[in-house]
Amino acid sequence: MSTFLITGATRGIGRAVAEQLRDARLLLAARPSAALDALAAELPDAVAVPLDLSDPDGLAASIEAAGGVPERVDGVVHSAGILVRGRIADMTPAGWREQLLVNVVAVAELTRLALPGLRAAQGTVVMVNSGAGRRPPGPGGVAYALSKHALAALADGLREEEPALRVTTIFPGRTATDMQRELRADEGGDYDEAQYLTPDAVADLIVQVLRLQPGATIPDVAIMPKPS
Repeated sequence: MSTFLITGATRGIGRAVAEQLRDARLLLAARPSAALDALAAELPDAVAVPLDLSDPDGLAASIEAAGGVPERVDGVVHSAGILVRGRIADMTPAGWREQLLVNVVAVAELTRLALPGLRAAQGTVVMVNSGAGRRPPGPGGVAYALSKHALAALADGLREEEPALRVTTIFPGRTATDMQRELRADEGGDYDEAQYLTPDAVADLIVQVLRLQPGATIPDVAIMPKPS
């Protein structure tokens, strides 16, 4: 049975990935909550891994408390992330720090902790990025875009340093998630789910990447809403 670690597992894209991989052994990583416990109980072979991505120094202890990293890890899906908005003139060091800790430093640390299992399985690391990781941000989005550009660089570096692994960056367009709802409110725009990707559509692509035939890899791929 394949084993996958999924962050941001209780909602949005992460939850959709977990549900599509429900027949695998799953390590569901998210903030401690009743929703995390319920999801782990609902899926056939899932373990809740409560952790706080804003505290990368504590991730090793959190993983160990949940049973540790398995000897083989077929895939890690980095789906969790936060959005800290603010113009450069208004952003505080705390805002920059929080954005980078969760979206980059915690991803690097979790990947490091999973490396022995990933190497044993010659597994796949999927980093869910954003259109902001490719295009200049609008006003107020620079901290988020900076973190996503850094995440893309992390994926490229991991691919170079760990050639036995498959490392894929996925760049989704606007997706119907809680983060998107918050973003649209901050932008002063309407939230129209019909105009966005569904989490299931992005999850379907992620699962395809995880299940590629041996000898094939997809370094990066974009998925966008179909124009209506």
